[in-house]
Formats: sequence, C-alpha cells, structure tokens
Amino acid sequence: MLKKVIGHFTTITRHKILVMKECFKIGLYKQGLTHDLSKYSPTEFLVGCKYYQGNRSPNNAEREETGVSKAWLHHKGRNRHHFEYWIDYSVENPMTGMPMPRKYIAEMMMDRMAASKIYNGKNYNDHFPLQYYEKGKHHYMMHPQTEKDLVKLLTILDKKGEDYLYRYIRQVYLKGK
Repeated sequence: MLKKVIGHFTTITRHKILVMKECFKIGLYKQGLTHDLSKYSPTEFLVGCKYYQGNRSPNNAEREETGVSKAWLHHKGRNRHHFEYWIDYSVENPMTGMPMPRKYIAEMMMDRMAASKIYNGKNYNDHFPLQYYEKGKHHYMMHPQTEKDLVKLLTILDKKGEDYLYRYIRQVYLKGK
C-alpha cells in the first residue's frame, strides 16, 4: 500500500506542478498555484491511493469497481477548469453544459496537456490531447461555445505547437479577441 501512496502522491504532484508551469506561461498565476488542490483532500487522495495504477486515472478504476467515482464527483464539483463543473439545469433542457469563462477553458487546456504528458511520458506528442478529446467527445455534455473554444485550442497545439499556443492564449484568447 505504501508503494501506491507514494506513486499516487508523486503522480498528482508532478501533474500539479506541470499544470502550474503551463498556467504561468499563459499568465494564469493564481489558477496555476491553486490547480487541483482538492486532490490532496482525504475524499480524493485516499481513493486515489487505493486505485492507483500509474498509467491512468484512479477514478476510472473506482468507477469500474463500484459503479461511481465519489472522488471524481468531489473533484469536478470543486474545480472550475472541468467542463462538468458547468453542467446545470436550463430552461430548454433538463441538464446542459453552461458556457465556461475563458480563463477556465485555458486552464482546462493546460490540464489536458499536462495529463497527456504525465500518462504518455516520453511518447507524448502535441497530437495526444486532441486525440484524447476526440476519443471521448461523444460522451461530453459541454456548452457549444466551450467546445468550439476547446477544439480550437487543441487544434492549435496539434498543428502549431506549444509555443504558438501559449502566445495565442496569452495575447489573443484571454484578452477576448
């Protein structure tokens, strides 16, 4: 069990530090510092240790074993960079995705890049975050504008690379242009 605790702590800390660095590159300093702090809470951390595997989210393993991930429900309810945080009732639909502020979409983009880097290691390339999105998009309940923005950022990364993406987010996207 100690090996799982150390492995999980190391993984989430590496991820948090990587997202922090990515957020700093686009000027989101507070979000970089506070990103995913809930992963260190007992509700998320203890489940993460129990289901730690090192190559994928422990939340998926918890969900497979119990039918629900209580750690994920806790996490997505406290972290605005997850589009699932923004699901609510609407006048037209019982449940729907609400528009996300751009600063949280930008953090979500940095989170997806960092997760791809952590889970793919040396094999990572700039196409992986888009590929991961494409694999799961049919399950997403995301506001159309949020989805459009995310796909644009993922495509910029895929086609033009990280440096261009950082400049674009900092100089254009976060300024509302």
